[in-house]
Amino acid sequence: MSRVRALIGTRKGAFVLTSDGNRERWDVSGPHFAGWEIYHVKGSPADPNRLYASQSSGWFGQLVQRSNDGGKTWEPVGNEFAYDGVPGTHQWYDGTQHPWEFKRVWHLEPSLTDPDTVYAGVEDAALFRSTDGGRTWRELSGLRGHGSGPSWQPGAGGMCLHTILLDPADPARMFIAISAAGAFRTDDGGTTWRPVNRGLRSQGLPNETAEVGHCVHRIAMHRSRPGVLFMQKHWDVMRSDDAGGSWHEVSGNLPTDFGFPIDVHAHEPNTIYVVPIKSDSEHYPPDGRLRVYRSRTGGNEWEALTRGLPQSHCYVNVLRDAMAVDALDPCGIYFGTTGGQVYASADDGDTWTPIVRDLPAVLSVEVQTLS
Repeated sequence: MSRVRALIGTRKGAFVLTSDGNRERWDVSGPHFAGWEIYHVKGSPADPNRLYASQSSGWFGQLVQRSNDGGKTWEPVGNEFAYDGVPGTHQWYDGTQHPWEFKRVWHLEPSLTDPDTVYAGVEDAALFRSTDGGRTWRELSGLRGHGSGPSWQPGAGGMCLHTILLDPADPARMFIAISAAGAFRTDDGGTTWRPVNRGLRSQGLPNETAEVGHCVHRIAMHRSRPGVLFMQKHWDVMRSDDAGGSWHEVSGNLPTDFGFPIDVHAHEPNTIYVVPIKSDSEHYPPDGRLRVYRSRTGGNEWEALTRGLPQSHCYVNVLRDAMAVDALDPCGIYFGTTGGQVYASADDGDTWTPIVRDLPAVLSVEVQTLS
């Protein structure tokens, strides 16, 4: 029988949850790195035992941890992030008056085929790659070299590169998202990049439809349709059917189109999930009711999923990296809250149960399906 491993990053450590294919009982390991901010934990698709974790502290800086045994033991492997050859644990300048500072790793994205290759999205926004299992890192400097970098601005959470999507059909293609700059695509392995934000509209920008400057919260794709992208934006849920070439809104009947995470069902590429939040100033569910919304039509038509979720006096948030799906059938959907709960559904989202409670605020949730 298949097993499931959930990797949870929190404000005060990492947790590893494991269950069998029934997903009814969960064993909890942790906290790993107790007391440390673990922004993201993710496993390698090429090696189920290889995990990477982003450990950060305002006092001691940034460190990448690696596990070769599924999270039982860990070793620190890298804190040298070189910006175009210059070590990046300090503030530096890109030739303009715009200062850039290395603060933390927001997101780690292992290669689909090589466990020693892993990408890192950092704050201030830049993209790095390691080919030696996280020991050394070099910037893919073509992203900041696109020319629009000096116009990027921080969102409320910082100027972060928070999403990295690898195209399973084309190893040279990758998508990233930055708050607040927008989405970008490379078709040559990260050497050159172009913005893919046509169709986005953001009030507050001098030009609401500008090429860059949009606060994208998250983008997602299904492995079988890498040309179809879904986006949760700072207001608006969007869809692209041409690999980011253009976007159209699919917020439909959502109670609010503000939120952070978005994800796609493992077996139904037109089924997507979001967690609406009241507003950009009130980061909690509308009416204090925690609801996941599902669209089986790729957007526009949404249904509230509430069974097992608190429907009164609930004022938690669900952050952009805190939702994931497994590959079992029926598909399992998972999300974590700033209140320290991790909820799971083993039936496509129809019913929910908390698989762990009272953790520190959850920053990220990733799930591995193990044979």
